[in-house]
Amino acid sequence: MIREPVFAGQFYPDDPMQLRAEVARCLASEAEGDEAAGEAVAVVVPHAAYMYSGRIAGAVYATARLPERLVILCPNHTGRGKPVAIMSRGGWRTPLGVAPIDETLADRILSRCPMARVDDEAHLREHSLEVQLPFLQVIRQEPRFVPICVGTTSLPDLVALGLGLAAAIADPEGRAGVIISTDMSHHLTADAARAQDMAALERIEAIDPEGLHRVVRERAISMCGIAPAVAGLVAAKSGGALAARLIAYGTSGDANGDYASVVAYAGLAIS
Repeated sequence: MIREPVFAGQFYPDDPMQLRAEVARCLASEAEGDEAAGEAVAVVVPHAAYMYSGRIAGAVYATARLPERLVILCPNHTGRGKPVAIMSRGGWRTPLGVAPIDETLADRILSRCPMARVDDEAHLREHSLEVQLPFLQVIRQEPRFVPICVGTTSLPDLVALGLGLAAAIADPEGRAGVIISTDMSHHLTADAARAQDMAALERIEAIDPEGLHRVVRERAISMCGIAPAVAGLVAAKSGGALAARLIAYGTSGDANGDYASVVAYAGLAIS
């Protein structure tokens, strides 16, 4: 199966030349601080329209060096499909071509993650994974990846998923990196969003998946990708990750000038 692009022309340009130019502009974004992220086992990247969050995602992809094989964890905004949904065959088309699914890695994940199910339905109208692919296609030409849409917020289930992923991606045939797709706080003032988000980001920087799950729940932080973030942190921690570094943070207000009601975005590298 080839999953056709749904959000080209909305979240990012549908013209290939314009899309490459826009991705290049985003990749030129400056990270916070002076040091490059370097080698990473996982990254956290936002998934809004490029005009809003592209510079945050671009700063991450430009500075963090991930393994060649990739797992992309995204939230389920639509409510469709299984709680942990994998596409295991075919590829995803964008205006830049088809990014093939890593079928061998997908099979390893399915064998080690009992909750995971082959399910195309959850992915068909999900934007949070689709918008990552043009970045990878510009950086890597033909990236191979496994798409996983996570629709459960059950902590035991997310821990089990993360541990299964850790076992799958540590295979000696070739390690894989993890891309965690999430935005941060929604529909708050920029100051209120930052205050909320820093509590969550502190737990990510400490590689504390259980603490992240707890603080998001207790403080009602509207972080849409809490599920993939917790599972991804479990996988990274189990694989030996020691710390995460905030590469960039911003809000939709930086693009449209409206700081009274924003969506916030963060980019981190985990190593």
